[in-house]
Amino acid sequence: MTHAPRLDADPPAESLLPPARASLYDRFSARIGADRRAQRLYAWLGPALVVALAAVLRLWNLAAAHDLMNQFDETYYVKDAWSLSQLGYEAAWPAEANDRFLAGDVNIFTADPAFVIHPPLGKWIIALGMMVLGPENGWGWRITTALMGTAAVLLLMLIARRLTGSTTFAVIAGLLMAVDGLAISMSRVALLDTHLMFFVLLGFLFVLLDRERTMARIALTVAARYDGDDPPAWGPLLWNRPWIVAAGVALGAASAVKWSGAWVLAGLGVYLVVTDALARRRAGVLFWPSDAIRQGVATFVLLVPVAVLVYIASWSGWLLTDGGYDRHSADASPATGLWSWVPLALQSLWIDHTTMFGAASRITSGHSYASPAWQWPLLIRPTNIYYHHDALGVDGCATGNGCSTAIASIPNPLIWYAGVAAVIYLAYRFVIARDWRYAFVLTGIAVTYVPWLFYPERTIFQFYTVLTLPFMLLALTFALRDIAGPRHADAYRRLTGQRLVLVFLAVALALSAFWYPVVSAMQVPYDFYRLHIWLPTWV
Repeated sequence: MTHAPRLDADPPAESLLPPARASLYDRFSARIGADRRAQRLYAWLGPALVVALAAVLRLWNLAAAHDLMNQFDETYYVKDAWSLSQLGYEAAWPAEANDRFLAGDVNIFTADPAFVIHPPLGKWIIALGMMVLGPENGWGWRITTALMGTAAVLLLMLIARRLTGSTTFAVIAGLLMAVDGLAISMSRVALLDTHLMFFVLLGFLFVLLDRERTMARIALTVAARYDGDDPPAWGPLLWNRPWIVAAGVALGAASAVKWSGAWVLAGLGVYLVVTDALARRRAGVLFWPSDAIRQGVATFVLLVPVAVLVYIASWSGWLLTDGGYDRHSADASPATGLWSWVPLALQSLWIDHTTMFGAASRITSGHSYASPAWQWPLLIRPTNIYYHHDALGVDGCATGNGCSTAIASIPNPLIWYAGVAAVIYLAYRFVIARDWRYAFVLTGIAVTYVPWLFYPERTIFQFYTVLTLPFMLLALTFALRDIAGPRHADAYRRLTGQRLVLVFLAVALALSAFWYPVVSAMQVPYDFYRLHIWLPTWV
């Protein structure tokens, strides 16, 4: 016997709730996903707008600070770059060179060589701008750095797109770097670190492209070699890996800008061997450890020799002229025995490098902005690369306490501290999920930051972290994607998560706008400048 339902019974609780509505982003994604033309448009228009924004923030009023940043190495790199372009090697300059150079008297270098502690490629890149636009003002000596800083934003988005599979989150990664104060300021001065960052990101992109190509090849080749249920003893020995050769070129160029690029070369070499080993183990190769070593030798041959050749090629000006420092140091006492076949020019280059390394290892003098690497995550001592104060009535200053013009290489504090937290989160997620994408990002953090921890006595600076910043932003992008909610989550979870992400981005953009004047050499009231000193150590 059946009973009719009671009309006065309480309905289920869930029926009292309004139907969940998809978020604006989810509706946008669904709409884009249904239209292939819209997908293609969004895939290039979103990144293009971010690159355009990055270019504006880096190029606008680029020559505002008509100075050679005496407190930091722009004073050396600009003059070295100009003499390099004229003589083929870095020349010595007279004592009053800076003032005369800024006044347009740029050819006062001597024929004597200058001693340098960095390879020449970054200075050749700076020189290119001066050869095109002239050396008379900051446009000439900063333009190539600004362009490479802009291009680095594009490289970061290409990497993020492949790691996340999402154009939106690739755009978020690029946007955060486009507006970050550290990335902007380091693109607006003629230092070497932005060039280094560009080549390192290029090398990581090439390794990522190789991974996409190689992992499937290993799996398919090993599967084809199974004899019934018996796995093959050996996997394929892969020589056709053009992206590894390209990575060697990029990382050789990075090392030719600064020697810290060699840490990245070594670290990515280890990464390639480990990923090859794990791929062979997953595929079922019986002797996968030995197989990985065999492939590791091949990978070394593809990666390292081309990097060495690019590095040596960067010294062409020194090698093809006679005036460089230590250029003929081997002539009086050439090598004998095993190394006697090496040309005298290369023997002299080796002697010069030992001198450079010895000098670099002894840089322990005090500096007001020195900051050991353990302080970097805490942002204790960011670097004020340039500061100029004008009194009331001077150079258009209209405020009683005077005006300040600064280039502070300080990151957006919200983005920075969130990035540090995201790196810790990503390390935790890697332990839990063993996701290769997390390992890729953490490798970038490790090879660009960890080596500096072993030099606590060296005079080093917070702005070196511009090399680590892109990988912190990749970690932050993964964290924001997780906050936004997985695709299988219910509408309420995704709506709430996406609102949190939007709030974070809005606050980050507002802070970047607040900080932009003091990272871009805009003249601002001194009281406004003081509003950016959040910690006593930031002065």
